[in-house]
Amino acid sequence: MLITLCYLYLWARWGRRPAELVRATVRRLRASRCSFTFCGAAAQPPGARVCLSRGGRVFCVSDSQSIEDLNKWALFLVSPFILEAEHIAFVTESIWVQSENLQRSSSSSETIVKWSDCCLPLACRPGDPYRLIAEASVDNFSKLGVAFMEDRLHMDNGLVPQKIMSVRLQDSTLKEVKDQASNKQAQILEPRPEPSLEIKPEQDGMEHVGRDDPKALGEEPKQRRGSASGSEPAGDSDRGGGPIEHYHLHLSSCHECLELENSTIESVKFASAENIPDLPYDYSSSLESVADETSPEREGRRVNLTGKAPNILLYVGSDSQEALGRFHEVRSVLADCVDIDSYVLYHLLEDSALRDPWTDNCLLLVIATRESIPEDLYQKFMAYLSQGGKVLGLSSSFTFGGFQVTSKGALRKTVQNLVFSKADQSEVKLSVLSSGCRYQEGPVRLSPGGLQGHLENDDKDRMIVHVPFGTHGGEAVLCQVHLELPPSSDIVQTPEDFNLLKSSNFRRYEVLREILTTLGLSCDMKQVPALTPLYLLSAAEEIRDPLMQWLGKHVDSEGEIKSSQLSLRFVSSYVSEVEITPSCIPVVTNMEAFSSENFNLEIYRQNLQTKQLGKVILFAEVTPTTMRLLDGLMFQTPQEMGLIAIAARQTQGKGRGGNAWLSPVGCALSTLLISIPLRSQLGQRIPFVQHLMSVAVVEAVRSIPKYQDINLRVKWPNDIYYSDLMKIGGVLVNSTLMGETFHILIGCGFNVTNSNPTICINDLVTEYNKQHKAELKPLRADYLIARVVTVLEKLIEEFQDKGPNSVLPLYYRYWVHSGQQVHLGSADGPKVSIVGLDDSGFLQVHQEGGEVVTVHPDGNSFDMLRNLILPKRR
Repeated sequence: MLITLCYLYLWARWGRRPAELVRATVRRLRASRCSFTFCGAAAQPPGARVCLSRGGRVFCVSDSQSIEDLNKWALFLVSPFILEAEHIAFVTESIWVQSENLQRSSSSSETIVKWSDCCLPLACRPGDPYRLIAEASVDNFSKLGVAFMEDRLHMDNGLVPQKIMSVRLQDSTLKEVKDQASNKQAQILEPRPEPSLEIKPEQDGMEHVGRDDPKALGEEPKQRRGSASGSEPAGDSDRGGGPIEHYHLHLSSCHECLELENSTIESVKFASAENIPDLPYDYSSSLESVADETSPEREGRRVNLTGKAPNILLYVGSDSQEALGRFHEVRSVLADCVDIDSYVLYHLLEDSALRDPWTDNCLLLVIATRESIPEDLYQKFMAYLSQGGKVLGLSSSFTFGGFQVTSKGALRKTVQNLVFSKADQSEVKLSVLSSGCRYQEGPVRLSPGGLQGHLENDDKDRMIVHVPFGTHGGEAVLCQVHLELPPSSDIVQTPEDFNLLKSSNFRRYEVLREILTTLGLSCDMKQVPALTPLYLLSAAEEIRDPLMQWLGKHVDSEGEIKSSQLSLRFVSSYVSEVEITPSCIPVVTNMEAFSSENFNLEIYRQNLQTKQLGKVILFAEVTPTTMRLLDGLMFQTPQEMGLIAIAARQTQGKGRGGNAWLSPVGCALSTLLISIPLRSQLGQRIPFVQHLMSVAVVEAVRSIPKYQDINLRVKWPNDIYYSDLMKIGGVLVNSTLMGETFHILIGCGFNVTNSNPTICINDLVTEYNKQHKAELKPLRADYLIARVVTVLEKLIEEFQDKGPNSVLPLYYRYWVHSGQQVHLGSADGPKVSIVGLDDSGFLQVHQEGGEVVTVHPDGNSFDMLRNLILPKRR
């Protein structure tokens, strides 16, 4: 351990960028029993070893610090106190500074980092210093630390950070917290001096934990996509205009706020534990005036026209393990529909629902439980509606307005056809999983709203109703179909039902978004993520030196390689102030600076078994499109370097024929450069390249031991499919003939871990496990990209040696068209049977008169689901 720390110290001494050093150190030592601290030089923990010093502040590593007693800490609202895997728990110590005395030493050109944007607050302990426990990803924790050291870290309401220290939360402590959360209201008190934080060094010394097996197939831990922001509480305003020594802090669970819930004192502002518009320091403004000041133009996040905190509260019944599972299901589907950087989803427990003033801080109440709702809680929900509240019922017993929930056993856990009428009266038809209940009108009838949903059966059972309530705009949309459950749910019993639900999964989200929009939420597409630098990596050590030598000879005086579309600027390190645009992207050549949660270089290296292909990697977390990254390199780099561009996410992904290709996190996205001699077997049949790549993807999965029955297939000319039902990926090939050589870019993207809104490979693995009681592990994108490139190189070698017949048997084994009949041109065109590929790789069909004709992929769009080959519209 000491050797490692000395190495890190020397690393810093010789000019390593602070952000890179901190992130690399935290990643390397996170699994060890140690604590990371950012503080003033005089406040470092006893025995700490300094890794970085900057401007009187240090980043140091010490023996692990733990929190064993949280009885003196106040939990935030009703958020479950759960530390996510791969996240770091830490304590931030701050002091209070009045606004007129608050000065920042950072220059205006430096980027301010908001504490609340980088972590999820869990608990607080008022006093001097004021302490907050929060959790964050490794990258965000490192970002906070670097911003603190550079005096760029901002906290709201006059809080100035003094120290950030990672801590371990004992299992016994977490159990006590859960009990505390269910039996005791969480509250934040006025800051006052308190005894020092009770943090104890753990007895065991630090020890280095080895790296996980790089050949593991398991899916990487998922990072929470949005963090609850704004843990800093809002101020109270009943102090008048005089000097303020301390600020009262009010949350929706604060005792003082409870006492004032029904009063008309405008100076009290209710808020959740999330970020709210900052109050003026004279605290004389009313709630309405504060809401008016924070217009969408001024405050881009967490703004809504009601002025309420942007909370979506989820009530899933009694406190049980089953209810907790239901909460996670509902939260997951809602998070896919709304931007969780703009809304916060909370678990509303029954005790809290009865006790706390949540109605003033709730944009939407979601009720998702079959349990009967207690009368006092039902009245609370109805009071919320009468005040203009919005309610979404998901397979719940909750109802009102003359509608009754009645059971119909024949529908329970069955897949039915639903006809959903949108607000504009257009219809959406989809397959849904029925709850076994339906809505029937009672003797008292109310005018229904615009949304309706009924089954496509003889009774036209009503499954979705939209019910207005009261005179203040209250309304509810109540559903008796499981819009909240994914097709992979345990309730789905047969492969046929799974296929039907997966085929309708996109429309399920369309219906959900229509409902949420009607209830006042925004379901706009999330903001396009910022572009990130490229990293130049090598899969083999022996190629690194020749690569750098080649690079030194080919960059211009500014360190750039330019093409018609893109300039790549090669740098040893990257600073966040450098702008990245689609036409100019920095490439970091220092491999030690690289770390990513979405791409594990060691896993890729160990599973890449090629002679040339895929040896040199350009990796980006976010890039416009991988097809463009190799544009300026494809004609210059030596063939043995085997260039491949890999991204975790694309913002301008391309498909065949100019189509857009959606590229969320979870896709395996890559562009591979290959060179094919014109006078070779494959050089004379270039259309076969897309077929080889398609079958390489399928073979890469189905050749894994025990994965041979995963129903992944190829569809002519360039698609990867689940069975013959849904597209799961695609291939795009661009070729350029220079002299006697084809320079070919093979773009490929396929869904690995992103289940929504359609389907991914791990969905197929999960379904296979359920149907066959198997335990196949989920797969990773980096693992599969390496296997695909390996398989492709072998297929190319076989094709070049023996021609098309050496690979066609494998292609036909996996393709979806065996015995299929289609119409040429249109639905009224001649009926033909697909027979295979011709010698050049084009599709061949057999006409009724006995003639075999070839169909070119660049002239037709083959719609598998409708059994048609349609002419492409010009």
